[in-house]
Amino acid sequence: MNNIKVNGQTINAFIRGLGSAADLGKEILAAHGIKHISDTEWYPVSQYLSAYREIELEIGANTLFNIGKKIPDSAQFPPEVDNIEKGLSAIDVAFHMNHMQNGKPMFDPATGRMEEGIGHYSFQLTGDRSAQMVCDNPYPCDFDRGIITAMARKFEPLAEVELDTTKESRKSGATSSTYIIRW
Repeated sequence: MNNIKVNGQTINAFIRGLGSAADLGKEILAAHGIKHISDTEWYPVSQYLSAYREIELEIGANTLFNIGKKIPDSAQFPPEVDNIEKGLSAIDVAFHMNHMQNGKPMFDPATGRMEEGIGHYSFQLTGDRSAQMVCDNPYPCDFDRGIITAMARKFEPLAEVELDTTKESRKSGATSSTYIIRW
């Protein structure tokens, strides 16, 4: 992952998600080599992920959930996203649009080409008002639950998202986590 970067816009959403702990978050980011954050710059994802681990230890998992809830407000999403299914399906595209590998964004909207190397958010409907999302990316579980919750609630304000405890998750050392979404 040394050649993968995340955009500053995403990092600034991370800081906003910290709320009253934003200054501590900036200190933690700086300790991991991420300073002077600009929306238009790109930063090493390995350093960013190290900051997440420290935030979880210092402040707690609920903070990661709150950070995740801020990401859809700042991330780039395709313009045709206008309902919960399209919104949840678009998380993977947005995730790749906000990461760069070897100097190129990991999703090119002009060609629809998606680069591998950072993992995915795989959405699947499971019923008329239910779905699941499998996340096999390097970000923390609670952060992903926050992103999924915020996106679902953009379209269905009463949507609920929970970790599927019948399956292994990244919390227990697995490579992916599965979330159940109901609305």
